[in-house]
Amino acid sequence: MSLLQTKPVADVIAQSSGEGGADGHQLRRRLGAKDLTGFGIGLVIGTGIFTLTGLQARDNAGPAVVISFAIAGAVALLAAFCYAELAASVPTAGSAYTYAYATMGELAAWIIGWDLLLEFALGAAVVSRGWSGYLAQLFGLPTAWFGEEGSIVNVGAIAIVLLLGAVATMGIRQSARITNVLVVVKVVICVFVIVAGAFFVSAANLTPFIPAGQDPPPGESGLAQPLTQLLFGLEPSVFGIAGVLAAAAVVFFAYTGFEAVANLGEETKRPGRDLPLGLLGTLVISALLYVGVSLVLVGMVDYREIDRGAPIAAAFASVGADWAAVLVAVAAVAGLTSVMLVELVAMGRIGFAIARDGLLPPRLGAVHPRWGTPYRVTMIMSVAVALLAGFLPLSALADLVSIGALFAFVIVSLAVPWLRRTRPDLNRPFRVPLSPVLPIVSALACVYLMLNLSGETWLRFLAWLLIGMLIYFAYGHRHSRLTLARNAASAAGPGAGSPIPAPAPRTDSAPGSSGPAGPAGSSRATAPAAPGAEDEDR
Repeated sequence: MSLLQTKPVADVIAQSSGEGGADGHQLRRRLGAKDLTGFGIGLVIGTGIFTLTGLQARDNAGPAVVISFAIAGAVALLAAFCYAELAASVPTAGSAYTYAYATMGELAAWIIGWDLLLEFALGAAVVSRGWSGYLAQLFGLPTAWFGEEGSIVNVGAIAIVLLLGAVATMGIRQSARITNVLVVVKVVICVFVIVAGAFFVSAANLTPFIPAGQDPPPGESGLAQPLTQLLFGLEPSVFGIAGVLAAAAVVFFAYTGFEAVANLGEETKRPGRDLPLGLLGTLVISALLYVGVSLVLVGMVDYREIDRGAPIAAAFASVGADWAAVLVAVAAVAGLTSVMLVELVAMGRIGFAIARDGLLPPRLGAVHPRWGTPYRVTMIMSVAVALLAGFLPLSALADLVSIGALFAFVIVSLAVPWLRRTRPDLNRPFRVPLSPVLPIVSALACVYLMLNLSGETWLRFLAWLLIGMLIYFAYGHRHSRLTLARNAASAAGPGAGSPIPAPAPRTDSAPGSSGPAGPAGSSRATAPAAPGAEDEDR
């Protein structure tokens, strides 16, 4: 039963507000709704528009990829409502990991946390290789060092990950400022694509809107087909309704960025107001842009002739608008840069939350006394992503990122009615409408999209979870703060309390310093930021 032990919600709130005796393990509240929306759009608007749109239109859905994006966006919006309630009620780092810990227990929390690390690490690695390719296209750089074909090591991908990892390590405000600038650039370009591309749309390219189902390409493994086809013994097929749903499951990858907003709850000035605005604002704006851009793309070019590497830039080039193709390539570089930056920031916050609970060594979650960020785990994750991006072609693993995100969304959706039943007294600045109906519909929709991913994806996902379980039972469960508290209470005998021990004190502060939050217990959720933070915010 110790595997099902839950972390008290009061302890989660106390930790994030500095009241839990977790000196050196609190983050600084510096972000508002605008910053959160910028981070969310910074991660959402990227690979989905600049790469996946063309791939899924050509391979699975045809012009109906527009419907695929709409379906994926609707499911993501349902999950965002659930995230908004939990994030506003329990504003902390770790998002789905922490929500699972407070509702379903430690084992479920570890599985989700391990899953999220996979999702963001692979996502950042895939995007970095796309960034490197667009950069090579813009400046004519050698493909041996910046491309996919014939490349042994992708220097461009390694360089950009390490550079952005340094930015993510040195401060959340710096990350927010850079992200907001890049977001403005790519949103303007996306609007330009929709407006300018509309003049080149041909009705002939949109017919038939949903191509008839057909056999997959020769030689394609049966495991490459959606799991629903494998489970029910259906003949493998692409296009048709099945192709639209399969494409929706893959392009869901494009919407997963809003989840990073929930990871910043502990750094938000007014979480009850700003987190719901940031989460829902991200999804609405991104969905509108995705649907508009995908409609223009399939209207400009026959879906069978869409370029796989740079579909939108190539579409403008195909109609003689080379100048527009250059603008799109510039936007792609800016867009993919912000995607990587937000993913590196999110990974650091997830690792920080797991280490603070003792499931990973607590020293990994130490917060830098000057920068106010979980610098150790952020640097370690950045180096790991750089190695993956440099040596492994990961573009085929976008669907693995999707299954990781969908799995987390199922847990978050179920956590809403669960927490309402177990903690009806909890202050909820934002409430999911029609609960528990809407959260259950959200969970079922996510499961259905998961079933439309390939059998290969499920096997890879299960292998990753198995590795995580080995780490959990070898280290995490025995060293978790909840387990140590229970063992201490047992050793003290009947009647003894079982307080949750504070994490190991940080040893990297300057002499005489008590960390960015001051002495334990001196920081509150509504307290002003650390000295100097006000000037930085201005």
